[in-house]
Amino acid sequence: MQKQITVTRSSMPDYKQYCKEIKELWKTHWLTNMGKKHKQFQKELEKFCNVPHIVLYTNGHLALENIIIAMNLKKGGEIITTPFTFVSTTHAIVRTGFKPVFCDINATDYTIDVKKIEKLITKKTVAIVPVHVYGNICNIEAIEKIAKKYKLKVIYDAAHTFGETYKGISTANFGDASIFSFHATKVFNTIEGGAVCFSNDKLVQVLNDMKNFGFRNSESVVYIGGNAKMNEFQAIMGICNLKLLKQEIKKRKKVFQYYRERLQNIKGIKLCEEQKNVEYNYGYFPVLFDDYKYTRDEIFEKLKAKSIMTRKYFYPLISDLECYKNLPMVKKHKTPVAKYISERILTLPLYADLSLRDVNKICDIILK
Repeated sequence: MQKQITVTRSSMPDYKQYCKEIKELWKTHWLTNMGKKHKQFQKELEKFCNVPHIVLYTNGHLALENIIIAMNLKKGGEIITTPFTFVSTTHAIVRTGFKPVFCDINATDYTIDVKKIEKLITKKTVAIVPVHVYGNICNIEAIEKIAKKYKLKVIYDAAHTFGETYKGISTANFGDASIFSFHATKVFNTIEGGAVCFSNDKLVQVLNDMKNFGFRNSESVVYIGGNAKMNEFQAIMGICNLKLLKQEIKKRKKVFQYYRERLQNIKGIKLCEEQKNVEYNYGYFPVLFDDYKYTRDEIFEKLKAKSIMTRKYFYPLISDLECYKNLPMVKKHKTPVAKYISERILTLPLYADLSLRDVNKICDIILK
């Protein structure tokens, strides 16, 4: 039986270290509701990201929903985003009562095409939700300029960029807010989890109230909130994994660079160019099969036959999914670049402990 190579594998701390950290919970029986470990993790994250405020969530999706609501945007307004993302991004916009307007991506780093944003802005536009993709960071300066010109809020879906910096600044600090996912498949995980990062002091109380059913205190409910609290076990996993993050990224970088060495300068294979002024977390290795001798789908099947799992990430486009294809509220703007990329992109296995021998095996199958 062939050994299976998964597309990703969760980074985990030393078993004894984690057990040592959670032992205290058996004494206090405080498992959730913003306990000691939750507060410790929050402070450590704020220091790590050098951001004024972080509010922790049970997952990144609810973090995005909550910050959209907390921005107090005009109800029913339009939010410009991209169809080349995980479905959570668009779901959060629609589930909070707003209309997604899809902007195309650029063909270089697959982030939102800033040259096409302005023509999508109308009187109903209230915000922009750009997405950092595969660790590639959006054109921060151009988006900020557009947002100021039209007085729009900017909320970054930064799920792919935890631990990254642009010009020495953590991606937690861009826009009016940035959200992270700490899902098990990410470079940094808290099993499940997420966070909103921002600088506006007024949002701290609002977000903490909203994620706890709207409770301000035991006798006062000020918002129609939900339950999105990160529990103590998640927080402890975060505390432990944060200590390992630098060495995990270092291991990932080694795998990433070896992939590049094997697959660069091959006709029909396109790799993302590394952006200037960006310190990467090496979370993904996307490969575009553009007029290669095999199609993306053929490569996917050839690797799968050898028990190597890859991912068509992101395919289909959000705008092509059943739940959005015929939804009247979704404006039908053409996004040909996103469509083209989605039909040819494949993310290869990448995690800290992936051996270079396995990388060789993967590349040999693709090339030979």
